[in-house]
Amino acid sequence: MADLEVHAEAPTGVAVESGPAVELDALRRNYGERAALAGVSLTLAGGRTLVVFGPNGAGKTTLLRVLATLLRPHAGRVRVLGEELPRDAWRTRGRIALLGHEPLLYRELSARENLRYHAQLHGVTPERVEERLRAVAMIERADEPVRTLSRGMVQRVAVARATLHDPELLLLDEPYANLDPAAIELVEPLIGVDSGRTRVLTSHDPLRGLAEADVVLGLRGGRVALLGGADSIDPDDVAGLYR
Repeated sequence: MADLEVHAEAPTGVAVESGPAVELDALRRNYGERAALAGVSLTLAGGRTLVVFGPNGAGKTTLLRVLATLLRPHAGRVRVLGEELPRDAWRTRGRIALLGHEPLLYRELSARENLRYHAQLHGVTPERVEERLRAVAMIERADEPVRTLSRGMVQRVAVARATLHDPELLLLDEPYANLDPAAIELVEPLIGVDSGRTRVLTSHDPLRGLAEADVVLGLRGGRVALLGGADSIDPDDVAGLYR
């Protein structure tokens, strides 16, 4: 079966000042002899949200890790924020953030210590650390080791870590996992649809995902099964990816 190559811009009728934030052309990434991504092609305009659906093992997390420069593509072309990957990965790493299943926090350090460490890596002021801790309502627990915090609290600290340096592109792997409704409301200004950032996020929730999306990508077995503007995608078609 030939690879399916489809190109989709953000929906028409929306003024976008910046150029493409993500450009994929026949992207392929293998794990041994298995293709985790096979012929994925799309364009995402700056300031827009791409929501990626698909069952476990479809290639969603692999796609995020390629965009985050953690995995090298085996074939095809990848451009992120105008830079060619993997050649110019060093130019993009300070401009993107990955919020994955692992919080990327040191468990023996406190929330404040973790954020201060990341602040030093990105040249961010200590004041921003305190601002982010307040934003996710963790200021009162900020000096406790991460290993003592609940999963929801850890996720809130991870959101603070991911947005600490004001990244242009957010890569979000099931970002609302482990968060209750009140916590989701806290983090929405930082990673939600109104954050003003370009976002690529994975979701298993057709209704919530479509509500957040400008462009929808459905993956099955590493191949594109669904691609288009969110207003042209039927929720039943998204649900069909999981059957």
